[in-house]
Amino acid sequence: MSQKEGKAYVGNLDVSARKAQDLLLNKAKLGKLVDWATAFSLWPVHLTTSCCGCEFAATWSPRFDAERYGALPWIASRQTNFMIIEGTVTKKMAKAVKVTWEQMPYPKFAIAMGACALDGGIFYNSYNIVRPWQIIPIDVFIPGCPPRPEAVARAIIELQKMIRTKGLASQWIIKGYREEALKYYTGGEG
Repeated sequence: MSQKEGKAYVGNLDVSARKAQDLLLNKAKLGKLVDWATAFSLWPVHLTTSCCGCEFAATWSPRFDAERYGALPWIASRQTNFMIIEGTVTKKMAKAVKVTWEQMPYPKFAIAMGACALDGGIFYNSYNIVRPWQIIPIDVFIPGCPPRPEAVARAIIELQKMIRTKGLASQWIIKGYREEALKYYTGGEG
């Protein structure tokens, strides 16, 4: 038996990979599947700096059981895709928030919890306070001092709706960034 020699023309692999990605994510509607799967597999890492940490813990307690929504708290930022900032962020803590955010894999999301995280709370006029939305993109804000576990569960549900309706997870896969959060990745205005 003789073996025939042949030639294989590969071309530009980057172009071929981009065409395959566009076909799968845009035409085959795989993007919707990615958004659905991401929405129901949120693994939050939490940065507790104030009393909101107690309410965060209560949210995943047996009484409220936020795990049934598809969110399971985790301790290592490199295995999470979702950050909950609970309470006041000082200038020193802001560096930890930024480092934690940068270690998280894409797609990633953030919730700011409590009056202190929204606008400084009782420390609103302190020289040392940084608003979380100034250093990372915040998807959902939870008002209250401290907000109840029901509010945290509601915020998770709202985040899931945003992921599914706006295509936030598939947007990251297709473009490599999110349009509304572009200024945080470029260091300036988007």
